[in-house]
Amino acid sequence: MSLTDSIDALLPQTQCTQCGYDGCRPYAQALASGQAAINRCPPGGKPVIRALAELLNTPVLDLDPSCGIHQPFKIALIDEEHCIGCTLCIQACPVDAIIGANQLMHTVLTDQCTGCERCVAPCPVDCITMVPTGRDWTLEDAQRGRTHFNQRNTRLQRRHEETAGPVARTLANKPAVSTPANPEDKQARIALALARARAKRQ
Repeated sequence: MSLTDSIDALLPQTQCTQCGYDGCRPYAQALASGQAAINRCPPGGKPVIRALAELLNTPVLDLDPSCGIHQPFKIALIDEEHCIGCTLCIQACPVDAIIGANQLMHTVLTDQCTGCERCVAPCPVDCITMVPTGRDWTLEDAQRGRTHFNQRNTRLQRRHEETAGPVARTLANKPAVSTPANPEDKQARIALALARARAKRQ
């Protein structure tokens, strides 16, 4: 097993990117090459920092506050009544834990969600919240997260040549369109959906 593999095996596999890298594997590669500090993983917190310090024979550090804070394991929950079916959360999820279709209600597959929170910010109607699971993150969760992340990347590689960046992730999750859409009509539909969502909340 390579040093990168050994490091990657210690990371929680949330793929949250809070460390400043595009997922756990790139962070592991940076650690293996000495280009990153061991204290940049908020989901892993002190246990991961200690494990990395032992593996790399380096002093234990406090979590870098610029990366975020360690929190209990949470998963995403979609308020389905207010979901407008925009698919933005589906595009953002790194582990395919959200299912749904364009203009139809979305829902979270709770056993696949890693709690990365990457679906929260793109939601235009703020209908996604992070809820505590009442348990700690486990190595089994990490392995499951890694598997789903790798499966998703494999799917992206099959569908697009530009697999590394956010453009590929967005394109791979876009619903198929059978006929060209009028941009003005699309904007009007989005505005109407947003208005309906706001009205429901009031």
